[in-house]
Amino acid sequence: MATFVGFAVLVTALIHLYLWKRLVRDTTRPGRWRKAGGVAALLLALLVPATMVGTRNGSYWLAWPGYLWLALMFYLLVLLLVLEVPVAVAKLVLRRRERPATGAVGEPAPVSAGGGGRADTTATGHVAEPGATGPTATSPVALAEPPAAPVEAGSTEPPAGGDSGPRDGRDPAGGRPDHDPSRRLLLARGAAIFAGLTAAGVTGYGVRTAMGPPRLDRVRIPLAKLPRGMDGLRIATVSDIHLGPLRGRAHTERIVAMINRLDADLVAVVGDLVDGSVAELGTAAEPLRDLRSRYGSFFVTGNHEYYSGVEEWVREVDRLGLRVLQNERQEIRARGGVLDLAGVNDVTAAGTGLAAPADYAAALGDRDRSRPVVLLAHQPVAAQEAAKFGVDLQLSGHTHGGQMVPFNLLVKLQQPVVSGLGEVDGTKVYVTNGAGFWGPPVRVGAPPQVTLVELRAP
Repeated sequence: MATFVGFAVLVTALIHLYLWKRLVRDTTRPGRWRKAGGVAALLLALLVPATMVGTRNGSYWLAWPGYLWLALMFYLLVLLLVLEVPVAVAKLVLRRRERPATGAVGEPAPVSAGGGGRADTTATGHVAEPGATGPTATSPVALAEPPAAPVEAGSTEPPAGGDSGPRDGRDPAGGRPDHDPSRRLLLARGAAIFAGLTAAGVTGYGVRTAMGPPRLDRVRIPLAKLPRGMDGLRIATVSDIHLGPLRGRAHTERIVAMINRLDADLVAVVGDLVDGSVAELGTAAEPLRDLRSRYGSFFVTGNHEYYSGVEEWVREVDRLGLRVLQNERQEIRARGGVLDLAGVNDVTAAGTGLAAPADYAAALGDRDRSRPVVLLAHQPVAAQEAAKFGVDLQLSGHTHGGQMVPFNLLVKLQQPVVSGLGEVDGTKVYVTNGAGFWGPPVRVGAPPQVTLVELRAP
């Protein structure tokens, strides 16, 4: 844990250092505004770990400012990184345009002796008199000033002993400016403004989506072993409700009302119900007792239950009328057929008893393989083990559908399915986006969701 915290603090510090460079140092001149920006960057960097620690210890007032900044920080980072390439190209173009004009300073052209009586000044300082010929045709003439030293072609240094030329940033031949800091400042400010406005707009949209009602999705999934009489069996599936600092009882009431309108045969709550203890959130979870279904409501633990007192929550959820499947299964007899509904603890669990890790053999090992089996497992990755036991369908959550695009691209590195229906080693896996959120109250590209899964016979 200490290593993880140290790594998180280091990453946070580096991100804020980068943001300070792009949003403050590159867009301001030395002075009070740059100092103020540096102080703000430092305070915001400290706000992130303070929020993480404070909300775990009851300082819920930190949640809104801290988590909103975390989302805004994420999108500022993404946008500024994307802008690095076009900004670098623009700087290169400006540098080439501002490069001083080059070229040789030519020597005076000699004038022909017969060219209208004009004198021809030779390189040795002698003047050829008009009409003179032969070796005696020249005579030394003292020059008023010594000749200027020749300037090599392309040289930017002034001749020795001569004037250095204009000191306004232009080359002596009257070329373009050799630098224009005002243009680079304007470019940096333009990138910062674009990133800031876009990040704020995306974050605002994400807050509206996350705090709004969940979307109802309906999906039909055929199961080869499903008896004909059970065709059309409907399972209302929800995960990641995440009651906590920013979502309370009203959130639960809205989800329960939405599920009850579906008139489902089964209700499956697949983990991450809470982010806090029973003492803190028991009242918020209370509306779960009103869930209605024909054949029962079921629950499996997610990783966040293990951060919030899993033993207490298992007992509380059971008291509210949901059957908690702890590495076990339940026969569902309906319409003349039988289906096995199994559930396993979250894969991150560790310990004994209610805190024991997932045990697939206990839940699936001795069942009748002629029956179809639906497994409730919080994380999609559980399908890699579940497939070894011939599971027909696994219902999962955990991923939030990525919650904030493009974070979904990183989730793919850990989970075989991020959102919707997929397949792992012959086992069908359906992943719901979840009805809540974790951390930032922001959802972009992955709206909150309640899913009605309809099982179809062949």
